[in-house]
This record gives sequence, structure tokens and C-alpha cells, in this order.
Amino acid sequence: MNHLIDHTLLKQNAVKADFIKLCEEARQYQFKTVCVNGSRVSLVAELLKDSGVGVCATIGFPLGAMSTPAKAFEAAQCIKDGATEIDMVLNVGKLIDGEYDFVVQDIAAVKQAIGHHTLKVIIEACLLTDEQKVLATQAVIDAKADFVKTSTGFSTHGATKEDVALLKSVAKDIIEVKAAGGVRSYEDVMAMLEAGATRIGTSSGVALMQGKKVEGSY
Repeated sequence: MNHLIDHTLLKQNAVKADFIKLCEEARQYQFKTVCVNGSRVSLVAELLKDSGVGVCATIGFPLGAMSTPAKAFEAAQCIKDGATEIDMVLNVGKLIDGEYDFVVQDIAAVKQAIGHHTLKVIIEACLLTDEQKVLATQAVIDAKADFVKTSTGFSTHGATKEDVALLKSVAKDIIEVKAAGGVRSYEDVMAMLEAGATRIGTSSGVALMQGKKVEGSY
């Protein structure tokens, strides 16, 4: 299970000591990546050097409503600073407006900016109808990204097994599915994996490895 977890810290008030602890935990448990906001990428990249743990950076987080050039620039800078994976937020309002081509181009611009690096696209499923979730997942596919991700963990609620199953039904084996937000127990993880997720985003990675259940949004 540890190799499926993006060990995450995205709180606004997180300080340097918190990120040092995060990376120590990631080294100990050999999580897949540590996931942080852009300003902390260079720090965690240095702390995780030669650890085998990747560095995931969030882009356009948490709203996704920034301009496309701003997202692409932010993503490129994070790669330059040491990120190995990027989690960007889809422009939810544009999707709801029916501007499908814009949404695809927004994602594609970030993918182009980061080259071969893994791109996960957060669709904020809790704000979408099932039809819109399907469209969002197809946009991720059409833009040549690598994962569709359920949630930021900063909106009304996080991942549900029903949403994961729906996204997987569209993603098939073309792209992968990341479940994030509200995954707080071993049972939660198993439910997401059974529904089709291949990556888990959580700030509760250590507790999960210790068999504990915790409270929190992410």
C-alpha cells in the first residue's frame, strides 16, 4: 500500500519543520511521492534526494481558475525545482460552461510544459454532475495527461468509491485514477482500490500504515 500513497501536506500554515517531518516519514515508509505546494518543492526535493520517493507539486491549487499560461509556467518552474510529478486543478467553471476545448487545451499546455513527467488532473468531482465527471475524464484523456484525480480535499467533500468507479469506467486502461480527500482508514484505501484507483492522495499516510483511522479532509 505504501507505494500507492502520495504523502500530502497542502495546508496554508504549514512551516518548514512540518515539511522536514513529512519527508522523514516518506523516507521511513517509502511512499510513492510527497505532495506539496510549489514554494516547498525545492526543499522537499533536497530532503528526499536519493530516497526513491518522488516529489509531486500542485498547480493552480486549489481552484484551477488561473490562466493557462500561469499554470504552464508554474508547472515548468516546479519541474525545474525538482518535482517529478504534477497535480493540476482543472478549470471547473469552464467545464460547466461547456467550454470543452478550452479545458483540453488548458491541460495540454501543462503537459507540454512538463514533458515526460507524470501529470494528474484534479477534476473536483464533488462540484460536478455525473455527466460532467465523464466529460472531465475524457478531457484528461484527450489532453494526453496520465491520471484523473477526484478531489483537492479543499472543497465540499473528497473522494467517494462511486466517483472512482465512474472515472475508471471512462479511463479504462488509457489513464489511471487517483483518489484523494477523505481517505482516512485502511478500509477507505481498499474501497478506492477496488473501485479502480491506482494512487491514493492523503495526509494520513503514516496513520494508514499503522492501521489507525484519523479525522480530517485530506
